[in-house]
Amino acid sequence: MIRITDQYFWNFVFGLFFVVLVSMGVIILDSVAARPLKELTLLDMAIIVFASQRLVRLFVYDTAMKWFKEQFYAAKVTKAGKVTLHRPVTGPRRTIVDLMSCPWCFGLWSTAVVSFFYLLTDYAYYPIVLLALASLVSLLQIGSNLLGHKAEKAKLESERGY
Repeated sequence: MIRITDQYFWNFVFGLFFVVLVSMGVIILDSVAARPLKELTLLDMAIIVFASQRLVRLFVYDTAMKWFKEQFYAAKVTKAGKVTLHRPVTGPRRTIVDLMSCPWCFGLWSTAVVSFFYLLTDYAYYPIVLLALASLVSLLQIGSNLLGHKAEKAKLESERGY
């Protein structure tokens, strides 16, 4: 049986809002873009991809933006006077919380924003390249951590005689 809730309404509204924003972005870029979409190189696309990935990581996973995400949670005061945060049951804040906890959903929004500003103005080039380079640095750090863990595991195994 299909469950119907009012949350579907808010999900639909945000989906429609996204489509309207992207449509307006296309219209704006068609008339005033600093870089035409047809002239994007593979390097430009890689910059957009890595910058978008960094924004997803920043907003969905990193604690640096926890202060921002918590603004959309519902607060409850317990009897002991402690404040606890939880997802709102329904409404637009619930949809925002759901979007900001889903890397695939937020990835779509962040890629739309990054590509729009990348194409719109040259002023966005530096912050977007900065995000892209930060993403690459993060990937290199994760890769070196993985390599270090594998080396430590191999060292322990050789000491134990496996």
